[in-house]
Amino acid sequence: MDKLKNFIKQYFVLVILLFLIILFGVLQPESFLTMSNLFTVVRQSSIMGIATIGLLFVMIAGGIDLSLGSVISLQSVLVAVLLTQAQLGLIPAYLTGLLVATLIGLVTGIIIVKTNIFPMIGTLALQIILQGAAYLICGGMPVSNLPDGAKVVGQGYVGSIPLPVILFIIVIAIAAVILNRTYIGRHFYAVGSNEEAARLSGINTGKLKVATYAIGGFLSGLAGIIMLARISSGQPTAGKNMEMDCLTAAVIGGVSLTGGEGRISTAVCGVLIIGVLTNGMTILNISEYYQLIIRGCIFLGAVCLDGIQKQLAGKKKVRKAV
Repeated sequence: MDKLKNFIKQYFVLVILLFLIILFGVLQPESFLTMSNLFTVVRQSSIMGIATIGLLFVMIAGGIDLSLGSVISLQSVLVAVLLTQAQLGLIPAYLTGLLVATLIGLVTGIIIVKTNIFPMIGTLALQIILQGAAYLICGGMPVSNLPDGAKVVGQGYVGSIPLPVILFIIVIAIAAVILNRTYIGRHFYAVGSNEEAARLSGINTGKLKVATYAIGGFLSGLAGIIMLARISSGQPTAGKNMEMDCLTAAVIGGVSLTGGEGRISTAVCGVLIIGVLTNGMTILNISEYYQLIIRGCIFLGAVCLDGIQKQLAGKKKVRKAV
């Protein structure tokens, strides 16, 4: 029975993904099951996926970040303004944008750690602040007329593979090495599982938690740059609702809301589930309003499932103790 439970826990997300692909393939075989559309799904998912990997680091260490969507929006307009109005080159503009995004994550982590406020409340406040900053930078209007070179990172290809997908794969590989092959990755899990025990064992829990927010900020900034190149303009609403999509993908992928649990492979499956679901519903001409309701229900279901699993695990520990 335990082996069956472990098998279901490991492969349940993959089963859901395959089910959705088959479902939409049956409903719209001519539109959905084409190489161009499948590449579109993966390319669109890569932007959310990069941001979700950043969120994964934060959640594993026991935090949460609701400001990542606003970081993407801010990054989009900031880099667009640097390219068009400040006339910076591509590399200086990208590096400046990534530095700003990383500093935002760093400051976010410092505020949360030093003040000991609930991460959800702190990052929600920062979400509002950063969204307002994004509107101020661009005056509430989209920033267009980007140089052609700025579109490559979002629309370019290496052979037949979209460049955003390649960047997503690189991020996945680096994240997997950090989390699975380094002591820092093990410390992230330790802090999320039991912060007090980790502190008593000599781990600097505060610095590690701040580092996860910095990583999340950097990857949200990278997602913002790709988003800018993808839509060919800086939009102050570029990251709207992105934090909820990323959070849904992470939770569906088995990342615990209480920290200490989460794997890159299942989180990526969660990202692809959201990507396939969104693409399939769009092809079926399902209203955007219904899509919001469906995604919200999926998120609620994933959160409830996570809570139930925690309760069952707690009861199991109590029985063993007795």
